[in-house]
Amino acid sequence: MFAMTQQPDPYWGLPDPALHAEFYADIPVKRLVAWVVDTVLVILIALLALPFTAFTAVFFLPFFVALVGFAYRTVTLARGSATWGMRLVAIELRNARGERLDTMTAALHTLIFSASMAFVIPQVVSIILMLTGARAQGLGDLMLGTAAINRPTKG
Repeated sequence: MFAMTQQPDPYWGLPDPALHAEFYADIPVKRLVAWVVDTVLVILIALLALPFTAFTAVFFLPFFVALVGFAYRTVTLARGSATWGMRLVAIELRNARGERLDTMTAALHTLIFSASMAFVIPQVVSIILMLTGARAQGLGDLMLGTAAINRPTKG
């Protein structure tokens, strides 16, 4: 007979969605709002940076906006585990240990996010996962062991 062994929880540092559902309440909607805010901010930053390229970035504007977005997202995630849009709606990303993202994880999360935004199917899969999973994790979150949670209150 085979002995039943308990598999360790790979997300042991994140709040349990059954015991602490408040950490995952409304996360998909908040992520959508944060995405809209961040998209507007990235476009504005790219437009403000355009003169510094002697307007040559006009010839490859979509790539330039994507590059600005990659930098914006990586820096804001590495500095506070949340983009400005995420901060506005009071959510932040945490790794499987419950810690804020380091620079490498922020860059990897941004890379996976950018790749999924470039193709329809990964983005649709990510949205479905966010809407159906207990921790509202997208495709990149599942790959990296991260999750967006409502910002814990201090005290």
